[in-house]
Amino acid sequence: MSWFESFKGKLTTAEQAVRVVKSGDRVYYGGNAATPFPLIEALTARKDELKDVQLNHVLLLGKDPFGDPSFKGHFRHNSLFVGPADRSAVNEGRADYVPVFLFQIPRLFRDGIIPLDVAIVQVSPPDEHGFCSFGVETLATKGACDCAKIVIAQINEHMPRVLGDSFIHVSQLTHVVEFSRPLPELPRREITDVERQIARHIAPLIPDGATMQLGIGGIPDAVLNEIEGKKDLGLHTEMVSDGAMDAIEKGIITGRRKTIHRGKAVITFALGSKRLYDFLHNNPLFEAHPCEYVNDPYIVSQNENIIAINSAIEVDLTGQVCSDSIGPKVFSGFGGQVDFIRGAARSKGGRPIIALSATAQDGKLSRIVPFLKQGAGVVTTRADVHFVVTEFGAAHLFGRNLRERAEALISIAHPDFRADLTAAAKERKLLL
Repeated sequence: MSWFESFKGKLTTAEQAVRVVKSGDRVYYGGNAATPFPLIEALTARKDELKDVQLNHVLLLGKDPFGDPSFKGHFRHNSLFVGPADRSAVNEGRADYVPVFLFQIPRLFRDGIIPLDVAIVQVSPPDEHGFCSFGVETLATKGACDCAKIVIAQINEHMPRVLGDSFIHVSQLTHVVEFSRPLPELPRREITDVERQIARHIAPLIPDGATMQLGIGGIPDAVLNEIEGKKDLGLHTEMVSDGAMDAIEKGIITGRRKTIHRGKAVITFALGSKRLYDFLHNNPLFEAHPCEYVNDPYIVSQNENIIAINSAIEVDLTGQVCSDSIGPKVFSGFGGQVDFIRGAARSKGGRPIIALSATAQDGKLSRIVPFLKQGAGVVTTRADVHFVVTEFGAAHLFGRNLRERAEALISIAHPDFRADLTAAAKERKLLL
């Protein structure tokens, strides 16, 4: 039997496909712009038939269909990265959060720590050889499909065929559902003056030929605006957005001086506009790989001069970084921050950077603090931190003692809070 005949035999409806999910099953489903919404919607319709179904995922976009309290006892999130969709449920105790480095998520499936019965994913149409691309999210999806007993795939003609280690053959699919639906887009917002100033302090830390890891949002976009004139930058990054695409089109990012995957932009997922998704389609410049490869600190460190730029919620006077919670309230997750901070720290010429605005709540709160809030989680330890950057400057902490760290961090805090921070540092005996 040809792969195409096998493929046709697996075609079904969303309602029929999710009938394979049983009470007590452990399910993984793709997130970000690859969230298979029609299949998820079909699964929610089975609420009254199912009990104790665990839903494993990374970041979800849009409204969480399982978020209503009426789903308690039927479905429960086991979130590997919390976002707006499931944040309330996690903090109300109706869902769970797993603190984990992004590169280690597939290991949870492979080692049976989180055994998977069903994987529900969204992929591109099969090519002439029967291979579907995971498109805008390879991430942990490939590992989940390798480990799940049953794989349900939503085939979407709008999913780009992204090259790399990012394919699954139709023979590995149990059920196939065809849906034509544009992928969710993330609109770009205006870059603020504060973000521009932060970027101006980061830009001098980026030499020509450096390889960059960038996230999404105002600070990464501002950094990409500030690197005009830089030459032959590269990308080895967890995610790619419109800002990076613009830098590629301008010839700033070429990858010509990368140490590994020379000439290629290595990613594990993409989130942005339709123009970005079209840009990725069949583009040999890009290689999408699973997060267990892209985010592995050992792999990251093989790139010389890697610049890793990550954000934080608050940083204490010794350099401890909280980026997944506000006090005890879970806000996001570990993601790839530590993966890239440690990878960049081991890279020849690498520079790990934590970037954040100096204040929050319209200037009412300092984000450089004497102590992390009670209940806050340390994501990046003070031994891992090399640079902290705000709109008031860059503090170089690597190799510095606690006194020197406190002095450096106070110097980049908002001026309105420096006196209080100095007093707190003296009370802690960090300063005399």
